[in-house]
Amino acid sequence: MNISRKRLLQRLDFLAKIGTTAEAGVRRLALSDADKQGRDLVVKWMTELGLTISIDQIGNIFGVRAGQQDIPPVMTGSHIDTVDNGGNLDGSLGVVAGLEVIETLNENNIVTIRPLVVAVFTNEEGVRFQPDMMGSLVYAGGYDLQQALATTDDRALVLGEELQRIGYAGDMPCGDIVPNAFIELHIEQGPILEQEKITLGVVENLQGISWTEVIVAGQANHAGTTPMHLRRDAGYCAAAITTFVHDLAQEIGRGQVATVGVIELQPNTINVVPSRAHMTIDLRNANNDLLIDAEQRLNSFLIKLAQNNGVDIQSNSLARFDPVGFDKAVVSLIENSAKKLRHSYRRMTSGAGHDAQMMSRVCPTAMIFTPSINGVSHNPAEATHADDVMAGANVLLHSLIALANQ
Repeated sequence: MNISRKRLLQRLDFLAKIGTTAEAGVRRLALSDADKQGRDLVVKWMTELGLTISIDQIGNIFGVRAGQQDIPPVMTGSHIDTVDNGGNLDGSLGVVAGLEVIETLNENNIVTIRPLVVAVFTNEEGVRFQPDMMGSLVYAGGYDLQQALATTDDRALVLGEELQRIGYAGDMPCGDIVPNAFIELHIEQGPILEQEKITLGVVENLQGISWTEVIVAGQANHAGTTPMHLRRDAGYCAAAITTFVHDLAQEIGRGQVATVGVIELQPNTINVVPSRAHMTIDLRNANNDLLIDAEQRLNSFLIKLAQNNGVDIQSNSLARFDPVGFDKAVVSLIENSAKKLRHSYRRMTSGAGHDAQMMSRVCPTAMIFTPSINGVSHNPAEATHADDVMAGANVLLHSLIALANQ
C-alpha cells in the first residue's frame, strides 16, 4: 500500500500557488491573508476526507480521523506559514503528506485502533511574530497563551486580533488533544542527505537554539577628523562580534554553528562613525553543555569589548531551547519502516528547529527527513526530487499505521 504520487504532488502544487512571489517563491507569513487562504484550503481538504476539525486558542488546526477505540491518538503534521520568500515544501510537505495518509487509509477501508490526527501549527517560522514555533510551543505548555496572543508584529498588529480577523481564533484549550505519539515529515533543509546519496533521514535528535539580540551604543562622529583611538565606534564593534562568533564556532567544533543574521548601523552614512549597531546572533549545538559554553564565551567577549572601546553593549535573549533527544522507540519504528520499504537512510541530527521539538515535551516524538536539492531551503529554489518526496511520505504512512495499531 502506497500513497498516490500524482495526488500528493498536485496538492503540494495547489498549496504553493497561494502566496506565490515574483521570484517563484512562496510568501505566506503567519496570520496574513495568504495564510488564511492556505488554511482554508487545508480545512477544505480535511472536510472532504471526513475529518473532525478543531481549532485551538492559538489557531492550531487539528483534523481527527476516528479509530476503533477512543484512546489517545497518533498525530502528524507541521506548518504552512513560510518565510518572506521561501519554497513550497518547508512545512507544507508534512501537512499534505499527513492528509495523503488519511486518504490512503480511506481508500483501503482501513480503520486503525487509535485515532489519527493531522495538525497544522500556527507561526512556526516566527517571521512576523516571535518566537518561532509559537503554536506548538503554546500547545505544549512552554509559552503563555495570553502572552502569545498579545504579541505584535513590526506594524504593531496584535497576533490575537489577527487570528480573529482571519477567522482562526478557536475555542479549544491548547493542549486539549494529548497524542500517544507524534511524527513530523520535513525536508532536511541542509546538504547532508544529498551529498551522501541517501534517501531518508531518521532524525534522532535536534540542536539546541540560542538567539541573542545585541545593541551597541557608541558615538556618532566625523569619519575624517576623529582619530582612531578616540572613537566609540559601534560599527567596528559589530564587525568584531561577527568575527568572534565565526571563530567561536570553529574553536568549539563538535557540531557548534553560529550565525550573525542581522546587522543594522546608525546613522548608516559613509562619512560618519556609527553611533549604534543592532544585531542578532544564532548559536546552535546538539550538546547543551557546549551550547552553554558558547553562550558564556560570547557574554564574556561582549563585556570586554564594551570596556575596551568605550561603548555600551546590551544583550537580550530572544529565544532559548535546549537540545532535544527524540524517542528511541519511535526512531526505531521509523527506521524499520524505511528498511521495510527498502529505502536507504541514516540517523541524523536536525540543525533547524521544528514543531516536533515542542511536541517532544508532551509525547514520544521523532522526525523523517527528505533530501534538499543543493541543501537549499528558505529560498524559492527549495526543492526535493519527487521520488524522495514519495519515499518520505510512504515511510510516514507505514510508521503511522504501526503506531496507530499498537
